[in-house]
Amino acid sequence: MAHELPPLPYEYNALEPHLSEEILRLHHDKHHAAYVTGLNAAEEKVQAALKSGDFTAANSLAKDLAFHGSGHLLHSMFWKNMKPGGGGAPSGDLAAIIERSFGSFDAFKGLFLATSNAIQGSGWGILAYRWKDDALVVLGAENHEDRTQWGVKPLLVLDVWEHAYYLQYQNRRPDWTKAFMDNLVNWDSVAEMYGWVKK
Repeated sequence: MAHELPPLPYEYNALEPHLSEEILRLHHDKHHAAYVTGLNAAEEKVQAALKSGDFTAANSLAKDLAFHGSGHLLHSMFWKNMKPGGGGAPSGDLAAIIERSFGSFDAFKGLFLATSNAIQGSGWGILAYRWKDDALVVLGAENHEDRTQWGVKPLLVLDVWEHAYYLQYQNRRPDWTKAFMDNLVNWDSVAEMYGWVKK
Protein backbone atom coordinates (compact mmCIF):
# COMPACT_ATOMS: atom_id res chain seq x y z
CA MET A 1 0.00 0.00 0.00
CA ALA A 2 1.36 3.41 -0.96
CA HIS A 3 2.38 5.84 1.75
CA GLU A 4 0.30 9.01 2.02
CA LEU A 5 0.97 12.52 3.26
CA PRO A 6 -0.73 12.79 6.68
CA PRO A 7 -2.89 15.84 7.31
CA LEU A 8 -1.72 18.41 9.81
CA PRO A 9 -3.38 18.14 13.23
CA TYR A 10 -4.08 21.91 13.22
CA GLU A 11 -4.69 24.75 10.75
CA TYR A 12 -1.79 26.18 8.77
CA ASN A 13 -1.84 29.42 10.78
CA ALA A 14 -2.30 27.77 14.18
CA LEU A 15 1.37 27.93 15.19
CA GLU A 16 1.85 31.63 14.50
CA PRO A 17 3.66 33.79 15.47
CA HIS A 18 6.31 31.15 16.25
CA LEU A 19 5.98 29.32 12.92
CA SER A 20 4.41 31.13 9.99
CA GLU A 21 1.59 29.84 7.82
CA GLU A 22 3.79 30.31 4.74
CA ILE A 23 6.54 28.06 6.12
CA LEU A 24 4.08 25.42 7.32
CA ARG A 25 2.34 25.24 3.93
CA LEU A 26 5.62 24.90 2.03
CA HIS A 27 7.10 22.50 4.54
CA HIS A 28 4.14 20.15 4.75
CA ASP A 29 2.63 20.40 1.27
CA LYS A 30 5.90 20.48 -0.72
CA HIS A 31 8.84 19.15 1.28
CA HIS A 32 7.11 16.41 3.24
CA ALA A 33 5.08 15.45 0.20
CA ALA A 34 8.33 15.00 -1.76
CA TYR A 35 9.61 12.48 0.80
CA VAL A 36 6.36 10.52 0.53
CA THR A 37 6.69 10.49 -3.26
CA GLY A 38 10.36 9.46 -3.01
CA LEU A 39 9.59 6.65 -0.57
CA ASN A 40 6.79 5.27 -2.75
CA ALA A 41 9.04 5.40 -5.81
CA ALA A 42 11.87 3.62 -3.99
CA GLU A 43 9.57 0.88 -2.75
CA GLU A 44 8.15 0.38 -6.25
CA LYS A 45 11.69 -0.04 -7.58
CA VAL A 46 12.46 -2.55 -4.84
CA GLN A 47 9.41 -4.58 -5.83
CA ALA A 48 10.46 -4.44 -9.47
CA ALA A 49 13.94 -5.66 -8.53
CA LEU A 50 12.48 -8.52 -6.50
CA LYS A 51 10.34 -9.62 -9.42
CA SER A 52 13.09 -9.35 -12.01
CA GLY A 53 15.93 -10.67 -9.89
CA ASP A 54 18.09 -7.74 -11.02
CA PHE A 55 19.68 -6.26 -7.89
CA THR A 56 22.33 -4.08 -9.55
CA ALA A 57 20.65 -0.97 -8.10
CA ALA A 58 20.43 -2.37 -4.56
CA ASN A 59 22.84 0.16 -3.05
CA SER A 60 21.04 3.23 -4.42
CA LEU A 61 17.65 1.72 -3.52
CA ALA A 62 18.76 1.17 0.08
CA LYS A 63 19.99 4.76 0.22
CA ASP A 64 16.67 6.09 -1.16
CA LEU A 65 14.66 3.97 1.28
CA ALA A 66 16.68 5.28 4.23
CA PHE A 67 16.57 8.94 3.14
CA HIS A 68 12.96 9.25 1.98
CA GLY A 69 11.60 6.78 4.54
CA SER A 70 13.26 8.59 7.43
CA GLY A 71 12.19 11.95 6.03
CA HIS A 72 8.56 10.80 5.88
CA LEU A 73 8.57 9.22 9.34
CA LEU A 74 10.33 12.11 11.09
CA HIS A 75 8.06 14.73 9.52
CA SER A 76 4.96 12.71 10.43
CA MET A 77 6.13 12.81 14.05
CA PHE A 78 7.26 16.45 13.86
CA TRP A 79 3.75 17.73 13.08
CA LYS A 80 2.34 15.89 16.11
CA ASN A 81 5.19 17.11 18.33
CA MET A 82 3.85 20.67 17.99
CA LYS A 83 0.64 22.35 19.07
CA PRO A 84 -0.69 25.87 19.54
CA GLY A 85 0.19 27.09 23.03
CA GLY A 86 2.77 24.37 23.54
CA GLY A 87 6.07 24.47 25.37
CA GLY A 88 6.59 24.33 29.09
CA ALA A 89 7.72 21.07 30.66
CA PRO A 90 6.40 17.50 30.70
CA SER A 91 4.91 15.76 33.71
CA GLY A 92 4.34 12.23 34.98
CA ASP A 93 6.38 9.26 33.75
CA LEU A 94 7.97 11.26 30.94
CA ALA A 95 9.24 13.91 33.35
CA ALA A 96 10.61 11.18 35.61
CA ILE A 97 12.63 9.43 32.90
CA ILE A 98 13.94 12.77 31.61
CA GLU A 99 15.21 13.58 35.10
CA ARG A 100 16.67 10.09 35.51
CA SER A 101 18.40 10.19 32.12
CA PHE A 102 19.70 13.76 32.14
CA GLY A 103 19.67 14.92 35.77
CA SER A 104 16.98 17.55 35.28
CA PHE A 105 14.61 18.92 32.66
CA ASP A 106 16.74 22.06 32.33
CA ALA A 107 19.83 19.95 31.64
CA PHE A 108 17.94 17.95 29.00
CA LYS A 109 16.65 21.15 27.39
CA GLY A 110 20.14 22.63 27.27
CA LEU A 111 21.57 19.49 25.67
CA PHE A 112 18.68 19.15 23.19
CA LEU A 113 18.98 22.77 22.05
CA ALA A 114 22.78 22.65 21.82
CA THR A 115 22.68 19.41 19.82
CA SER A 116 20.00 20.75 17.46
CA ASN A 117 21.86 24.02 16.94
CA ALA A 118 25.17 22.27 16.27
CA ILE A 119 23.97 20.11 13.36
CA GLN A 120 26.16 20.92 10.38
CA GLY A 121 23.91 21.65 7.43
CA SER A 122 20.59 19.83 7.47
CA GLY A 123 19.24 17.54 10.14
CA TRP A 124 17.21 16.97 13.28
CA GLY A 125 17.46 17.17 17.03
CA ILE A 126 15.99 13.94 18.43
CA LEU A 127 14.98 12.79 21.89
CA ALA A 128 14.73 9.00 21.74
CA TYR A 129 13.97 6.09 24.03
CA ARG A 130 16.65 3.39 24.16
CA TRP A 131 15.04 0.12 25.22
CA LYS A 132 18.34 -1.62 25.89
CA ASP A 133 18.96 0.30 29.11
CA ASP A 134 15.53 1.92 29.61
CA ALA A 135 16.92 5.42 29.12
CA LEU A 136 16.47 8.48 26.95
CA VAL A 137 19.19 9.82 24.64
CA VAL A 138 19.59 13.03 22.67
CA LEU A 139 20.83 12.53 19.12
CA GLY A 140 21.67 14.91 16.29
CA ALA A 141 20.74 13.31 12.98
CA GLU A 142 22.31 14.66 9.81
CA ASN A 143 19.95 14.71 6.84
CA HIS A 144 17.22 12.33 8.06
CA GLU A 145 19.10 9.13 8.72
CA ASP A 146 22.80 9.68 9.52
CA ARG A 147 24.23 9.53 13.08
CA THR A 148 21.42 7.55 14.64
CA GLN A 149 21.55 4.57 17.02
CA TRP A 150 19.97 1.27 16.07
CA GLY A 151 16.97 0.30 18.13
CA VAL A 152 16.11 3.71 19.57
CA LYS A 153 12.54 5.03 19.34
CA PRO A 154 12.21 8.76 18.57
CA LEU A 155 9.83 10.62 20.90
CA LEU A 156 10.51 14.28 20.13
CA VAL A 157 11.99 15.55 16.87
CA LEU A 158 13.02 19.07 15.90
CA ASP A 159 13.57 19.86 12.23
CA VAL A 160 16.61 22.08 11.66
CA TRP A 161 16.75 21.82 7.88
CA GLU A 162 16.73 25.39 6.57
CA HIS A 163 13.35 24.90 4.88
CA ALA A 164 11.85 24.44 8.36
CA TYR A 165 12.63 27.96 9.55
CA TYR A 166 14.67 30.11 7.13
CA LEU A 167 11.86 32.22 5.66
CA GLN A 168 11.03 33.42 9.17
CA TYR A 169 14.24 33.13 11.18
CA GLN A 170 16.87 33.46 8.40
CA ASN A 171 20.22 32.23 9.72
CA ARG A 172 19.16 32.49 13.37
CA ARG A 173 18.67 28.78 14.00
CA PRO A 174 18.94 29.17 17.80
CA ASP A 175 15.95 31.54 17.70
CA TRP A 176 13.92 28.87 15.90
CA THR A 177 14.92 26.04 18.23
CA LYS A 178 14.18 28.18 21.30
CA ALA A 179 10.78 29.16 19.91
CA PHE A 180 10.04 25.47 19.29
CA MET A 181 10.94 24.41 22.82
CA ASP A 182 9.37 27.37 24.62
CA ASN A 183 6.16 27.75 22.62
CA LEU A 184 5.38 24.78 20.37
CA VAL A 185 6.35 21.41 21.91
CA ASN A 186 3.34 19.18 22.46
CA TRP A 187 4.44 17.26 25.56
CA ASP A 188 1.16 15.32 25.53
CA SER A 189 2.15 13.86 22.16
CA VAL A 190 5.65 13.05 23.41
CA ALA A 191 4.25 11.39 26.55
CA GLU A 192 1.81 9.36 24.45
CA MET A 193 4.63 8.12 22.24
CA TYR A 194 6.73 7.27 25.32
CA GLY A 195 3.86 5.24 26.76
CA TRP A 196 3.49 3.41 23.46
CA VAL A 197 7.17 2.49 23.04
CA LYS A 198 7.44 1.32 26.65
CA LYS A 199 4.80 -1.39 26.12
